[in-house]
Amino acid sequence: MTAPETAEGWYVLHDIRRVDQGRWSALNPDRRQEIAEATAAWLARVAQPGAGAGSSAAYRMLGHKGDLLFLHLRRTLDELQTLEAGFDATPLAAYCDRPTSFVSVVELSLYGASEDVRRNPMSQPWLVRRLYPPVPDRRYVCFYPVNRRRAGEENWYALPFQTRRELLEAHGQTGRRYADRVTQMITGAIGLDDWEWGVTLWADDPLAFKKLVYEMRFDEISAKYAEFGPFYVGIRLAPPELARRLR
Repeated sequence: MTAPETAEGWYVLHDIRRVDQGRWSALNPDRRQEIAEATAAWLARVAQPGAGAGSSAAYRMLGHKGDLLFLHLRRTLDELQTLEAGFDATPLAAYCDRPTSFVSVVELSLYGASEDVRRNPMSQPWLVRRLYPPVPDRRYVCFYPVNRRRAGEENWYALPFQTRRELLEAHGQTGRRYADRVTQMITGAIGLDDWEWGVTLWADDPLAFKKLVYEMRFDEISAKYAEFGPFYVGIRLAPPELARRLR
């Protein structure tokens, strides 16, 4: 059983926070505005850390799973921890709990790569762009974790290398049909979090998430070997919008 080689890029933190609406609403309006503006100022600082240093974004979440998603892409885990601590130092953090988070790293499996690419992946500009993407400037985000099954005859890790390669290629062809509508980021979390991978999708039309994920369910790799975690959906918040939302 041959493990595929992988190339890694940004470390990624999906940081989900939930605001205690009762305590927040009880605050004096002037204090709420002060906290909202301080939080927006923090987001503005971390969203643009400098060329080649990564990026961050905030999203207003829909549903009961959380209120805010802060998404951070950086070169090291240490930088992600600094960002965690930075939010915890804002006055808003005292009015939030943290229902969940996800730590991972942008990953590209090199199943079909040439020997030159496997030997020195960072020499390939196209690969570097995929490993170190910016947060796309799209309105909607969808995130979900996923595992590969390891039970009985549906054991992904017991399949021959070539079979896994062919299944991934067919799966990738489905995704490529949505390339103009959906931007995708695959992150590996084995050894970093409870799930094996994370999938982050961005689009300007949220219906594209439903259509893409639904069609992919019919790919053999998903139908036989995939286990999906909860789905999280949000709407992009620029710093001024975050301040207005919190007020």
